[in-house]
Amino acid sequence: MTVKIYGTAASRAARPLWLVHEMGLTHEHIPLPYAGGATRTPEFLAINPNGRIPVVDDDGVLVWESMACVLYLAERFKTPDAPLLAAQNHAEQAEILRWSFWVVTECEKDALAFLMHRIMMPADRRKPQLADDAERHLLTPLRVLDQHLQGRPYLAGERFTAADICVASVLAWVQGAASLMAQCPRVDEWLKRCLSRPAYRTVRLLAKSA
Repeated sequence: MTVKIYGTAASRAARPLWLVHEMGLTHEHIPLPYAGGATRTPEFLAINPNGRIPVVDDDGVLVWESMACVLYLAERFKTPDAPLLAAQNHAEQAEILRWSFWVVTECEKDALAFLMHRIMMPADRRKPQLADDAERHLLTPLRVLDQHLQGRPYLAGERFTAADICVASVLAWVQGAASLMAQCPRVDEWLKRCLSRPAYRTVRLLAKSA
């Protein structure tokens, strides 16, 4: 049995891909793009009727939504032979769940606006004011995270977990916001620590070659 991950690495599929590379899980990557109609075929809609990537197919168990994919895989494949990225007690479970949901509700929309209007879109289509607004909005939640990181290297404590993948995969989009990071130095240090991991770099190479 091999887990299948649908979605190009240059998308939110990077999140479950980061997880499987951290854990050393055997998997099949199907680098389906999100544009051009590839996610609207009858074959793909049969596994995700929402027509979106990523999708994890674990021997017929289908998981949608990138954060859910990460949390599912971390829990499903925790074994003594793999790095433990899932919770090992209730306190860690609380941290993993709350920060994974937090980053979606408090950060992802503004982080994506910053990424698109400061970096990704052609210059003539960017709206700098949207990027400025996003950066300003992000300061409040990032200060919350900055305070949480006082005295701990990772979100759930002393070790890297699925929560760090979920949150860092979003905040990577604003790593280039120098002013924002300067105001949240612990977030900046933690993010650099996460994004320097070999598994993340592997996924970034996959994304660049997509």
